[in-house]
Amino acid sequence: MTQSTQRQQALAPLLRSEPWDMLIIGGGITGAGIAREAARRGLAVLLIEQKDFAWGTSSRSSKMVHGGLRYIASGDYKTTLLSVRERERMLNEASGLVNEMHYVMPHYKGKFPPPWIFNTLLRIYDRIAGNRYFKYFKRDAFLSLNPTIKQDKFLGASQFSDAVTDDSRLVMRVLDEAINDGAQAINYLKAESLITNEQGLVVGANLKDTSSEDSNQTYDIHAKVVVSATGAWADTLRMQASNETEQSFNKQIRPSRGSHLVVSQERLPTSQAYTFLHPTDKRAVFVFPWENRTVLGTTDLDHPPLDDKEVGITSQEVDYLLAATNELFDDAKLNRDDVISTWAGVRPLISEGGDGKRVSPSKEKRDHSVWLDNNLVTVSGGKLTTFRLIALDVLEKCQEVLDLDKSTTQNQAINSDHVFSKVAPTHPKFVTLPKPLQQRLQGFYGLQLDNLLALAHDDDLTYVTDSNTIWAEIRFAARFEQVIHLDDLLLRRTRLGLILPNGAMTPLIRARLKQICHEELGWDEQKWQQEVDRYTELWQRYYHLPAA
Repeated sequence: MTQSTQRQQALAPLLRSEPWDMLIIGGGITGAGIAREAARRGLAVLLIEQKDFAWGTSSRSSKMVHGGLRYIASGDYKTTLLSVRERERMLNEASGLVNEMHYVMPHYKGKFPPPWIFNTLLRIYDRIAGNRYFKYFKRDAFLSLNPTIKQDKFLGASQFSDAVTDDSRLVMRVLDEAINDGAQAINYLKAESLITNEQGLVVGANLKDTSSEDSNQTYDIHAKVVVSATGAWADTLRMQASNETEQSFNKQIRPSRGSHLVVSQERLPTSQAYTFLHPTDKRAVFVFPWENRTVLGTTDLDHPPLDDKEVGITSQEVDYLLAATNELFDDAKLNRDDVISTWAGVRPLISEGGDGKRVSPSKEKRDHSVWLDNNLVTVSGGKLTTFRLIALDVLEKCQEVLDLDKSTTQNQAINSDHVFSKVAPTHPKFVTLPKPLQQRLQGFYGLQLDNLLALAHDDDLTYVTDSNTIWAEIRFAARFEQVIHLDDLLLRRTRLGLILPNGAMTPLIRARLKQICHEELGWDEQKWQQEVDRYTELWQRYYHLPAA
């Protein structure tokens, strides 16, 4: 099947003559969660995304599913309570995709926080979770297991647990569940403007196909309710719905950039996450294992007004993260030559003050907000961890516009197959895979795993070099997951572009990628080279190092 045929099939639902019950604009984790909850209630749901699914913040987070330990310290007990409960739910329902990860906070003489304060918070944290994760290691016991950290004035370390995930795969998994319940989801469709009726109420959107530069296909899509789940871009459509000018509109979203570095495990071996305070500004930063690599993050800086372009790390942020890491791991001496890749995402913070009285981005609350403006429901803010609760709040707001099935419990599982998770997929290839790979694939693909295995060639069941990804995942994504560009495949469907040298464009990997894209997408030599050139330029500019 060629890519053009796949695209025609993806766009076919737009020929529907009846209005949709719900049009969701935004294909990140928030939009996917709303689609999931709306579709299971029997609504006719169409989700669109102007770029690729998870293209924005939802593929560039810190990959953490966490309860928000710092919220307890700031007195925000409710946010911590809800986040911890959702973390425990996801660990239970999405094992293999959301996995427990130990964190440690090293303590040093004369440095904040002292062990007794931090350990008190951890005991409260565990009580909320209903599990005991907290442990305290004395100096010698911890150093015997972690000899690479700075030892001068070291007192001991506190250990606790949160979780880690592949954020863009989480989006695809939730979208798969929504589609299984009847929703439609299409990427590379931009909402150019809203459609309003004579009363000024939003009744749909004008969409444009953005899958190629020469595409000029447009669609007028009507819906009983339109939901904007565009994250840091939320103010744009709200301003249209409110009929206000840019000068008079009260913008609510404060874009905040969080950036990360990826280095090899050989240069900085880690088996657990380290959280500590940056020596300069005392912000919490992390060093943690992810996809057989080590990630350093994150920053928290005001970001300029957003457009449709990618976001990249700055040179100052690179220096900031390297300085923090070399302070804790004082023999590592990491430098720019050690960086495999970078990524930067923009958090949609809901600002609590005007420009003249703003607190620092790190001190803004991570709550979400939902607004209703002339039949446009807008949601922004919040955390990856609480996407399900955000979706439920959106549906509650939609009830002011739309009749919803109230018989569906608000406590249903995210993944429909989680109750059957102990039953292996039926395809015979599954039992030939190593146990860790079985668990990972079940978590990543759920209901789609048998299709992935059926499509796989025999040599597709091997790992791509030293990554956790097998070639069958690349083939499956190319065939079934609306891949339009090479970066869709290497930066979001898989994360090979973040963890392999040169964005995975080494000769052997490149040759096999080319073969798969030819077989599954019908890319000829010219198309392949166009995509390689496009991807290489994008990766060098936004996913590698900026100029020093």
